[in-house]
Amino acid sequence: MASSITAPPGAIGGLAPPRTGAVASVRLANIDALRGFVMVLMLLDHLRETWFVNYPVTDPINAVTILPAIGFARFAVSFCAPIFVALTGLGVYLFSVNHTVEETTSYLLKRGFLLMAIELVYLSPLYWGIVPQPTLWLQVIWAIGICMIILAALMRLPRAALITLGLVLVCFHNLLDPIRLTAENALFPLWAMLHQRDVFALPFGLVAKTTYPILPWIGVISLGFGVGAWFRGEVLPEVRQRNLLLLGFGMIGAFIALRLLNVYGDKPWFVVEGDPVRTVISFISLTKYPPSLLFLLPTLGGGALLLVLFERINASRLVAALAIFGGAPMFFYLLHLTVLRILYHSALAIWGPNNGNAYMFDNYNWILLWFVAMIVPLYLPTVWYARLKRRRKDLTWLRYF
Repeated sequence: MASSITAPPGAIGGLAPPRTGAVASVRLANIDALRGFVMVLMLLDHLRETWFVNYPVTDPINAVTILPAIGFARFAVSFCAPIFVALTGLGVYLFSVNHTVEETTSYLLKRGFLLMAIELVYLSPLYWGIVPQPTLWLQVIWAIGICMIILAALMRLPRAALITLGLVLVCFHNLLDPIRLTAENALFPLWAMLHQRDVFALPFGLVAKTTYPILPWIGVISLGFGVGAWFRGEVLPEVRQRNLLLLGFGMIGAFIALRLLNVYGDKPWFVVEGDPVRTVISFISLTKYPPSLLFLLPTLGGGALLLVLFERINASRLVAALAIFGGAPMFFYLLHLTVLRILYHSALAIWGPNNGNAYMFDNYNWILLWFVAMIVPLYLPTVWYARLKRRRKDLTWLRYF
């Protein structure tokens, strides 16, 4: 295993920087394919948020009242954020293999602050005009940005220490759930950003909503970086796949066992008498904000299994198509959210509100039609941008998008 390599001074995470050519310079297709798969799921989720807000999904969802299709769809899209954050850590490790500690630190800091700025000055205003008060939504891009900045310091730890820290944060952060601060407490804004999903006031009539408290996400990105050694060029594919299979099935098994015990890791599930479907929905209704231990176990475990699947069918057209989306994730993320908001505000201007103070469709079945109609128009510019990134290595700013 790569972790056995003797590290010279300055090595990252206890691993020596390999010689030139030891690791392929291009990203592995299965990693990009998994990232692309997540982006496709994300489109479905954001379609619901944009056009079908009259079908609310609470956190966790109410298994007694929610439409079953939405309950299962919500569980499917739950894989997006954990996998994306873990792959961010993995991607940073692969970047660090061919770069010095200083170069990797510089990249993490620049990319981290850029992501935070994008969330504040571009993504948040996309929602203004829909929500009643101008709000800075501190969502997944904000959380990833902060996690990258923190990872710039954590990556210097020995690999075992980094993985241990990640496990502690992921497994035990729910012990902090009883700590609830109020706006009168001076530490309230900080705690809201760390672990307590909440809203706090800002100057000029703005408010900030900490949709993605970052403490467990720091654990996820640390674990993603920690398993990066499995993807080094000298690790045999069968060894990597065996490790990922053990990790994936182990996490899913741990989820089932802990969920059946119903004592830790999330709010309790319950049996809905005479309705096994809703009982299943209750079992998989997991807290995302912040992500509970039981939310992260099946999603990250499923991501590990998908990495194996995509590596084994690497030559398929499906993997190639998904890898296009995964090769330009930030571009696709900004593009699809922008297009959805333009379409929404156009519909609102043309037809006006049809349900309270917003425009929305009344038939949830329309979401599949919208998905089919949008996937190809979004795919084409993403293909162009992904190819541009690969062709113009001289344009270093492209790596930040």
